[in-house]
Parts: sequence; C-alpha cells; structure tokens
Amino acid sequence: MSIESSKRLLDPIDRVSEVLFGLIMVLTFTGSLSVAESGRDDVRTMLIGAVGCNIAWGIIDALLYLMGALAEKGRGLIALHSVRKTADPLHAQRLIANAMPPVIASILEPPELETIRQRLLKLPAPEARAGLDKEDWLAAVGVFILVFFCTLPVGLPFLFMTELGPAMRVSNGIAIAMLFVTGWAFGSMTGRRPWLVGIAMVAIGTVLVGMTIALGG
Repeated sequence: MSIESSKRLLDPIDRVSEVLFGLIMVLTFTGSLSVAESGRDDVRTMLIGAVGCNIAWGIIDALLYLMGALAEKGRGLIALHSVRKTADPLHAQRLIANAMPPVIASILEPPELETIRQRLLKLPAPEARAGLDKEDWLAAVGVFILVFFCTLPVGLPFLFMTELGPAMRVSNGIAIAMLFVTGWAFGSMTGRRPWLVGIAMVAIGTVLVGMTIALGG
C-alpha cells in the first residue's frame, strides 16, 4: 500500500509562492535596464537571461518540491511503521497524535485515537520506504510551469513595443498588478485583509528586487 498525500497537485499557497518567486526573478532583469543607455541588443540579452534564469529556477524549485513531498511521505510512513510495531497502545496513540495537525490532535480523546490505531493495524502491510507517485511528478511539472510562465506577461512589452521607455513602464505596471493580485490571493487564503496584503506584497517585491539589483543579482 502507498501512503497517499492529501495535498492537491499544487496547494494554493504554493501557487502564490511560485508566482512571487518568478516575478521577483524576472524583475531583477527588467529593473537592471537603463532607458538612456540600453539598446535593442541589451533588451534581447535581458530577455534571454530572464528566460534562462527562470527555467533554471523552475527546475530547481520543482526538485525542491519533490524532495519536500518525499520527506513528508517518509515521515508518515515512519509513523505508520512505528504505530504498527509498538506493543504499547498509549505510546501508539501518542505517535498518532504527533502525526496529526495540532488542532485536530487536541480534540481527539483516547478512545478515538485507539480506534484509529486499531484501523491502522488492520491495514495491509505498508511499503518499506516512501516513494514518489504520478501526482507528485505532475505537481513538480506544475511548479516549473508556474515559475516559467508567470514571467511572460512582464517580458511581453519588450517584444511588441519599439520604444524602451514606454515598454519599461508597461512592464513595471504589469509586474505591480501581478504582485498585488498575488498578495490579494495570499491574504484571502490566510484570513488577512486582501487589499492590505496586496499592497504589502508590492512593497516587499520592490524591496527584494532593489536589494538583488544592488547586490549585483
């Protein structure tokens, strides 16, 4: 039997994080252009660098997602093996409670934990080690796609507009709007004021981009 994750292919919080990382990455490139000194060759170089960097970051982020998924499944499998091996019901109940979110564990009484333990004991023998399944790989692909494609709207003005100044203003406007929407979504998911989190996300993104450019990124 495989230990299935209850997470969706890509959690909404994960989606917001991936979009934010991708936006900050591409903004470090677009923000480094100078209207007075940059030409079409510089714009082309910037776009190639931004796309290449986000491809690399997307791959890295996808691998990190797979590592996290494997670690999560491994912890669950270790807990299951421990529950099935121990002969002490009270110790098994503590293991079960520790494997649950604290809020849920806090409302379960010992008889309920014992019922869970009994049901776990009746399950078929679990696999020896955790592994990745189709959903994990699909989620990793989703991470890569999010990181890569969220950069496209910010770079499109440089492809279709001949004047660098207006292109930069449109690009920055798109980036600010995307940062605000990202913050709005995050605020809605976490019970915060969406508009306030949206403004904060724009400010944080701007500061992070400025720091990255200042440090030579």
